[in-house]
Order: sequence, then structure tokens, then C-alpha cells
Amino acid sequence: MGLPALEFSDCYLDSPQFRERLKSHELELDKTNKFIKELIKDGKALIQALKNLSAAKRKFAESLNEFKFQCIGDAETDDEICIAKSLQEFAGVLQNLEDERTRMIENANDVLIAPLERFRKEQIGAAKEAKKKYDKETEKYCAVLEKHLSLSAKKKEAQLHEADNQVDNVRQHFYEVSLEYVFKVQEVQERKMFEFVEPLLAFLQGLFTYYHHGYELAKDFNHFKTDLTISIQNTRNRFESTRSEVESLMRKMKENPDEHKSISPNTMEGYLFVQEKRSFVSSWVKYYCTYHREPKRVTMVLFDQKSGGRMGEEESFILKSCTRRKTDSIEKRFCFDVEAVDRPGVITMQALSEEDRRLWMEAMDGREPVSFLNFVQKIDTQGLVQLDVTGFNVMKKFIYAVETRGIDEQGLYRIVGVNSRVQKLLGLAMDPKTCADVELEGQEWEIKTITSAIKHYLRMLPAPLMTYQYQRSFIKAAKLDNPEARAAEIHNIAHRLPEKNRQMLELLMKHLANVASHHQQNLMTVANLGVVFGPTLLRPQEETVAAIMDIKFQNIVVEILIENHERVSGVKMTRSLSFCPEAESSIDVCDKKSGLLVCFSVVTNVVLCVYVCPSPASPSPSSPRSPSWPMFSAQSSPQSASTSADSSPLRSFAIRATQLCSDRNASQWRGVLSNSFQLLPVFPNLTLFVFLLHATTNCPASSAQRKARALYACKAEHDSELSFIAGTVFENVHPSREPGWLEGTLDGRTGLIPENYVEFL
Repeated sequence: MGLPALEFSDCYLDSPQFRERLKSHELELDKTNKFIKELIKDGKALIQALKNLSAAKRKFAESLNEFKFQCIGDAETDDEICIAKSLQEFAGVLQNLEDERTRMIENANDVLIAPLERFRKEQIGAAKEAKKKYDKETEKYCAVLEKHLSLSAKKKEAQLHEADNQVDNVRQHFYEVSLEYVFKVQEVQERKMFEFVEPLLAFLQGLFTYYHHGYELAKDFNHFKTDLTISIQNTRNRFESTRSEVESLMRKMKENPDEHKSISPNTMEGYLFVQEKRSFVSSWVKYYCTYHREPKRVTMVLFDQKSGGRMGEEESFILKSCTRRKTDSIEKRFCFDVEAVDRPGVITMQALSEEDRRLWMEAMDGREPVSFLNFVQKIDTQGLVQLDVTGFNVMKKFIYAVETRGIDEQGLYRIVGVNSRVQKLLGLAMDPKTCADVELEGQEWEIKTITSAIKHYLRMLPAPLMTYQYQRSFIKAAKLDNPEARAAEIHNIAHRLPEKNRQMLELLMKHLANVASHHQQNLMTVANLGVVFGPTLLRPQEETVAAIMDIKFQNIVVEILIENHERVSGVKMTRSLSFCPEAESSIDVCDKKSGLLVCFSVVTNVVLCVYVCPSPASPSPSSPRSPSWPMFSAQSSPQSASTSADSSPLRSFAIRATQLCSDRNASQWRGVLSNSFQLLPVFPNLTLFVFLLHATTNCPASSAQRKARALYACKAEHDSELSFIAGTVFENVHPSREPGWLEGTLDGRTGLIPENYVEFL
């Protein structure tokens, strides 16, 4: 029930009911006044709390912004960069949000506190003042009225008339004050509906604006949040892989510390106690010593392990000799004497143990050297796995089984098969006697056993599939900042791999790309596959913590190769289907439409042409037009299609080639011809014709000024190589003495070009 209305007419009656109704309005005003006072107090406390919260958030944001992640290694992955950047992103979002909050807080006093204070003072305060005036006039009116009514009727008429006028004036003034008071009371009651509530609405609107700004920031932040979530997950996966590798290395170090020490044939380092004599008193001082075999330089640094600080400057000398010190000649154990070229006297050193002394003496070529055989890492006796025909057949068979039977199986390549079963499957598949009996279509072999066999095969190779030679190059490429340059460089290096390695890599990457395309079913994303295969395909030659820290970059290399697996395909050597005019008369015995001619410009002014075609009933190739063109034919069979330089055709060709070329190019010719036998299909009933053509003929392929176009970009690693981008055209391209390389001219400079990076024009 609301407040009753106050009628102005009631002011003249001034009835008890009117006074009750007026009293209810007065109580409501008092209640409103107290509420506003509490509200102002709480509002100020809220604003102060918001200021404190804002200050705390800004301090928190500053702390986030100031901290910089430091990762192990000399470079960071994209995921690590994203994670490291996250703290600054968080700080930026908080700062942006707090800027909006600060604006809201600064406006809160003008929007909320000041209007409420103004309403309370100006409106409710005015009503209170009106009440005081009303109460005062009421008291005065009542007093005058009582006094007037107590006058005697016997008073003179003039006095009575004056008294009546005075009472009328007081009554009239009372009525006016009463009317004004009632008006003011009702005015304040009505004003509070908007003047009191409006500041609250404006304050809440400021809050809403702040929170809406936060919502907009959250939407803008959502993309980064998604990327960060993926990066965190990828980093967690790599961490689990790296942690297991590091833990495994730690266990190996604990079990056999000597076998896993980093022993270099050129360097020895560690702590030694050096005998120093001062004032007829000898003392033993602890130094950290390093010995480099090539310059025979010994370096000593006085270092305190307890305080972790260097105690002196570095000393060095050139070693002259090293001799083991006999026990009966000194009271200390594990001692040996060294002589320096550039300082007089003998320096007596004490190793930490007998074994340590033996290592130092061995490194310094001491007079009693001890064999290092116990410290050479054991050779894998199971190194029978090779990148040969058997290996390719086994891998293709395994991959086919995985793709047809279990490509949607969850955790593919993550879940490990039973080791004994894996060993048995791989042994049966690799054995020529039993390989044909291995059936993978049935349920005898689980998918996890087959996938584990694939991984085990790759781990059992004598060298990793991507070779020790290019291991550091791949890692360096993975550390490039530009993703496009990173992918291009990795594929450039992949094309430098030996042909069999590259073919196996192409086969594997194509398969893994297929696996990744089913990641919604098997949960194996490209990142997950990188974690599985990175350490296998790019395992380091030396097992160290630093190498393990590079596993994340190995994973990135594999991820890039999977995502761009089509680019791994090598550039095949050009095979021309058109006949060289000067060679046509030499291949009359073949059907030209069914044959294949391959021309190689291998030496300046000379071209090697290899032609393969079905063998006729009685092959009798006609003689070449010029007696200076050596030619021979060979039936292509498993016996006659040998790639060895000792086979009869190759030996004959080498002799004839030597007559036309200098001795320094004979081996080059032999190698090119050997490669031609490897590239061309080998089937029964095929005949190979080999022609050696001079540039004086009209065959375009024999031109000494042959041009070639780059299919891929390449960055030179040596002064003898050329750097170029895809599409570059080279002049005067011809084979180099270096196997797998061509020589060409670019912008007036002649250098080496990777053979499988170009196509001839």
C-alpha cells in the first residue's frame, strides 16, 4: 500500500487524519534519507574497493609483462613462442580492461555519489527545513489562537477587532506554510522516483559498459586463446616425450656412467688437484682443467664448487709430455706428471680416481696408455636392417595393412605393441625365407604390433632415415622464424638426402599424412605424429640432454614434412621421348614408339644417350654414323643389368670413354652410366643401347650451353655452391665431379647446384 495523497484543502482543516497522513510522509522521508546516507557510504566503499582491485590487477599485469620465459636451447618452437607471448597477452588484456574500469571509477563520483548527495541535501534537506518552519508556525498559530480565545468579551471593540486581525494574519501565514510544506513533501516523494534512481542507473550502466568491454575483449582474445590452448597441448605432448627420453638417459647414466660419459678423442676435461710449492711448503689446489689434443693445450681455471665462483684467471700451457707417477714416489694416489713446452719444471697433478687418471693419460698420450675399448659405445648387433628392396617391401606391406585395417584406431602409433611380438613380426617379415608367409590381413597381428614394427624398423636402421649428416641442418631450419622459409628450407634439405632415404621418407610421410587426415577418429593429429616420429627419424648421433631438448624441433620438422608431403617427391632425371637425330640410325632395330631415350650432358662437348627398348629376335644394332661414337648393347636381365663398374659393358664403356675424355673424367662417366642402369626399369627381354655423342652433332641435348631451371630454392652452405630461388635459370649446366651435383653459371658466377633441384630446359 502506497503513501496517501496530501490534499491542499486538508491544510485548512488541519485534522488529526491529515496530521497522520503527513506523519507517514515524514517517516518515509527520514527512511529515504537514512538509506541514501548508507548508500553513499557503501558506494564510496565500493569505489575504493574497485580502485584497490584495479591497482592489484594492474600490479598483476605488470608482473606478467615483466616476466620473460627462458627455454632450454638456442631457439624456440612456434608453440613455445606462443606460450611465452601469452603472459604479455594476458597483461595487455588486463591493462585494457583496467583502463575501462579506471574510466568507470573516475566517473562513479560524478555519476553516483554527487547526485545522491545533492538529492539528499537539496531535496530531503529542503523538506526538513520546511518541516521545521511548519512545526514552528504550528506552535505559533496554536499559541496565538489560545491567547486570542482567552480574551474577555468585555474588551473594547477596537481591541477585539485588532486581536481578530492579528489571529487572521497568523492563521493565513500558517496556512501558507502548511501548503508549502505539503507541496514540498509530495515533491520530494515524487522526485526520488527519478532523481534518486537515475544515478544508480547511470552507475550500473557504467558497470555494464565495463563488462561489455570485457566481453568484446574476450571475443578478440578468443583466437589467441584457441592457438594458445593448442600450443599448450602440443608442448605438453612434447614434454612427455622429452621427459621420458631425459629420464631414460638419466637411468642409463646411473646404471653405466662410464659408458655414457661424453668422451671426445680430441678433448679431456675435469677437475684435477695440482701440487703447488710455496716457501718450502707444498699444497694441493683444485683446478678445472681442459685439454685439447690438436694444439696440445692444457687450460686450468681455479674454481670453487662450493661458492660457485671463479677464484682466479685462466692459465694455459702447451703440453710436452705426460708420465704416470708411481705410488712409491709420492704419498698421494692417482698422480701423474706433465711437462710444458713454455714453462719450466714438472707439474704434478692428481686425478680423482685411477680410472680418471687413465683417461687423462690416454688423452695426453701418456707413457702408459690404456685402451679406450671399454668406453666405446657398443655396436648394435642387430644392424641387419637396411634401406634395401626387402626393407621397402616390408614397409609398404606394413603401411598397407595399417591403412586398410586400422587407420581409424584411436591412439594409432601412440599405443605400443608387445615387444616380443614386434620383434617376432619384424624378424619374420625381414627374413627372405619367411617373408612370403607373413599374413597381415587377418587378426593374427594387432595393429599396434604392426605400427610398433614400423617404428622399430626405422629405429634399427644403422643411421636415422634423415641421416646424421643433415640432422643439424634440419634442426637449424626448424628454428627459422618465418614459417614459409622454414618449410622451404626443410624440403630443400630433404631433397639432398640419399635417394633411398628420400624415397623411404616420401613413402612414410604420405602414409602419415593419410593417418593425420583421419585424426577425428584416431586422435592422431600432425602434432601427435611429430611427437612419435621426430626422435626416430632425426635421432642425434650423441645422446645428450642438449640433443633431447632439440626433440621439439625434430617434431616440427616431421610436422612440416607431413603437412607438405607432396613436396618431398624428388625430381626424376629427365627422360626425353624425342629422339636425338644423330642417334636414330643406331637404334633401327627397336620400335621407336615403344622405346625410351635418355640423354645426359655429362662432360663438355659430349653427351651420353641411353636407349632402352624391347629386344628383337636377333638384335643387330647398326653401326653409328661416326667411328668416334662408342656404342654397345646389353641384354637387360638380373645378370646383365648389373650396376657394378666391374661388369663387362661398363668396363668396355669406361675404356672407350677414356679415349675421348681425360683420366680425371673417366670415373665420372662410369658413375653416370651406373646411375642410368639404376634409373631405367630392369625387365627380361630388354635391350640397352648406349651412345657417346660429340657436341658437333645436331642433338640439342649435347649442347655445352645447356640451360636448366631451379624447381626449388637453395641456400649455399659452402663457397663452391650457388644460392638461388625457385624458377632461376642457369647457363652452361653440366655434371660436376661431385656425385649428385651439377655445375652451372648464374649471374656470371659458376658453382655447384644440387642435381635433383633442377630440370633441364
